[in-house]
Amino acid sequence: MYDQATMDGAARDGSELYSFFGASEGPLRALARRPPLTVTPSTSVRDAMLKMNQLRGDAVVVIDAATRLPLGIVTLTDLVYAIAFEGGELDGPVAVLMTGAPFTLPADAPAHRATVLMIKRHVRHVVLVEPDGQLCNLISRTDLFGLRGGGAEALAEAVMTAVDVKAMATAATAIRQRGAELFAAGMGVEGICQWMSALNDIVVIRIIELIEDEFDLPPVPWCWLVFGSEGRLEQTFSTDQDNGIIFVPGDAADTDAVRESFLPFAKAVNMGLDACGFRLCKGNIMAGNPSWCLSGDEWKKRFSTWMETPEPVAILNSTIFFDFRPIYGNYDLVDNLRNWLVPLPARYPRFLRTMADEALTCAPSLGWAGGFVFDGGRKYPHTIDLKLHGSRPFVDAARIWSLTHGVWATNTGDRLRAVGRKEGLKPEETAAEVEAFYLIQRFRIQKQLSVDSPDLVNRIDPDNLNELNRLMLKEAFKQAKKLQLRLKLEHGL
Repeated sequence: MYDQATMDGAARDGSELYSFFGASEGPLRALARRPPLTVTPSTSVRDAMLKMNQLRGDAVVVIDAATRLPLGIVTLTDLVYAIAFEGGELDGPVAVLMTGAPFTLPADAPAHRATVLMIKRHVRHVVLVEPDGQLCNLISRTDLFGLRGGGAEALAEAVMTAVDVKAMATAATAIRQRGAELFAAGMGVEGICQWMSALNDIVVIRIIELIEDEFDLPPVPWCWLVFGSEGRLEQTFSTDQDNGIIFVPGDAADTDAVRESFLPFAKAVNMGLDACGFRLCKGNIMAGNPSWCLSGDEWKKRFSTWMETPEPVAILNSTIFFDFRPIYGNYDLVDNLRNWLVPLPARYPRFLRTMADEALTCAPSLGWAGGFVFDGGRKYPHTIDLKLHGSRPFVDAARIWSLTHGVWATNTGDRLRAVGRKEGLKPEETAAEVEAFYLIQRFRIQKQLSVDSPDLVNRIDPDNLNELNRLMLKEAFKQAKKLQLRLKLEHGL
């Protein structure tokens, strides 16, 4: 269901399944490098340690031999400590020393989700389970990402121990400052976006936790959703918030009342996020807006309406909602919504064609003769909006193709890699598309770190680039043109 992701500079064939500095959206099962080490509850501590030593593992999963259901987990560190300091017996059953009810996630959950939850829960291993609850594998932090790098663990700890919004704002500022340092030191753009997205998720989670305690929320399943760049794991250093809530009322007749109960809380979270540097959305796409605090059935109806009656204005306003992912609460609600949604767009070719038509209105800033095309007018002469006419062509095309092919991923790089295989592109063609997208993102980040005005953070004057960078930017725009040409041909536009 999910598709693989690679890091900046990964193998040209797209075979890398994880990023050192960030967590991909790929399925957790794809990250497992070998079968899990397992023992039964009656296995001796000695034999469990011997197995880990022989197979060079640092943990084993204790399973029920008959059902293969995970019962617990034992790490080598746990066993050594128990024997050396607590008088643990080598010949005793390993079940006595195991950690019962281990942290588990579905094997097809995205790696980014594991990243965030492992940080939040201070755990180093996650047990992956199949839909029937049977063991799939065991994943450690080292399989996921290098979040230890760049001081991320200390930053995450500062976030999780913050006791109020003011402390959270300080922690969020520290994350951006450290991210800027890592970017200046040469961290890849895909890596820096994922690194910051993981930490920003922790910030959002902690803000919600702090504010949730101040409200008497209705006792129904609910989840906080994020859209747009945050949903795509592509947040840069200048970003606003796009979010919503999904809930399931006990009775459909109670939907409006439940919504009204959530809105004061949601507005408070929106304000708390704004205080932490995530600007309020100018378009009011926020959970505090009743339009985006919806029941599961209402979200389905909203998506169905967009697909069944694809009006251009509605399509323009709805695109970022197809980049949704869960961030806090009952993740099953969001996973179920996406499972329902994934196969549907392919049944509505008119919807996909309208999306493609809208996407083509944002042409890359490159003229037919190969020169730059400027869009700043008199107010911003000789400049290009790198978001609108640089990265957006990639984002829009990747979104359309992912909806066409039923790809669950929301990240643009992941989407391009996944649909490239489905559309039969050569690996080097897909790699060129992804590299071009992240090159434009690099120029955007460089600009964002050099100016304070929100109106200028995505604008660039090519004359301020050196000759090599101007050439590279033109080549990136050429890749964007190729993507849009494919959209034209596929949809007869």
